[in-house]
Amino acid sequence: MRRIAVSLGLAGVLLGCASSAGAVDATPLRVLFVGNSLTATNDLPARVAGLAAATGRRLEYEAITFGGFNLEDHWNQGDARAAIATGRWNVVIMQQGPSALPESQIDLRRWAVVFADEARAVRTRPALLTVWPEAYRRPALSDVIISYRSAAEAAGAQLFPAGEAWHAAWDCNARLPLYGPDGFHPSALGTYAAALVVYGRLFRAPLVEPSLRRGMKASTARLLQAAATRALGRRVPPAQRCGRK
Repeated sequence: MRRIAVSLGLAGVLLGCASSAGAVDATPLRVLFVGNSLTATNDLPARVAGLAAATGRRLEYEAITFGGFNLEDHWNQGDARAAIATGRWNVVIMQQGPSALPESQIDLRRWAVVFADEARAVRTRPALLTVWPEAYRRPALSDVIISYRSAAEAAGAQLFPAGEAWHAAWDCNARLPLYGPDGFHPSALGTYAAALVVYGRLFRAPLVEPSLRRGMKASTARLLQAAATRALGRRVPPAQRCGRK
């Protein structure tokens, strides 16, 4: 599946840190998503674009996703390489499966380095999106997190730690339904948590905002917003870590 779309924001896009006067760059942020059904389920890129639009920012994106693909598959298939080679993207965000097993960790690191070099050659910032294991292997989430951190470091890539946001959310409510019916692909809540992480890191924007609730129950939205904030390494007051006011 291959798709391109633009979210229509209200006042441009924040490409870096805004000035004290709140100035923003009017140019849309252009992001290429490369992955598999973990990105395609619930249309993660569109959810990120929706969060951007809700706060007056704009995101232009393309998603290149094939079910079951890892980064090596994308390299061999060619669409992702061709899209990167255009040089039109500010950021390319990549993911494959959980990659928790030792051999899978090696594979992720290898191909993350290959794609990162390809991206930097055309002045595109490479990034990895941390995912999660299947529900029956939920304790392996820590290994998934380590695997993606290691690969991002090896590749000199930015890390979008969605899996860490899931971990932080479950620290507050272990029964939070982040998985969909098949126990692997994300539920709407799981995708929302991932979208918050991507949006927050792309735009360097605060996440504990009523405008980002997207019709969700306020307490659940606050919990996931706080979890994503913590995953990004930002401080959340202890009393608010689990979404309490």
